[in-house]
Amino acid sequence: MSDTVVATKVKAEPKRKKVLSREAMYQIIRAPLITEKATLLSEKGQIVFRVAIDATKPEIKAAVEGLFGVKVNSVNTLVQKGKTKRFKGRPGVRSDVKKAIVSLADGQTIDLTTGLS
Repeated sequence: MSDTVVATKVKAEPKRKKVLSREAMYQIIRAPLITEKATLLSEKGQIVFRVAIDATKPEIKAAVEGLFGVKVNSVNTLVQKGKTKRFKGRPGVRSDVKKAIVSLADGQTIDLTTGLS
């Protein structure tokens, strides 16, 4: 007699949406970036934020959707390495900064001049 192996399909659990407290959202999203390049991106429905260095893309998405009440299509991140500078004659290093470029759904906007409620 031969032993046969029967493969069974295991249903993967659906991904749960990350639930963040309002305080955690504010710790993830540090500040909006207002630069010439960021202003040009805002015309295309993208907003740039400074975020916590250890923040993940799903956390950033959940924080932006929770704070601003918009639908986020995608999140792209980058880490800007700190420059070596001189402070009062002594060499030092600026901190690394993580930026997130958030693409909003069509028709969605964030008005950064009004602030949060």
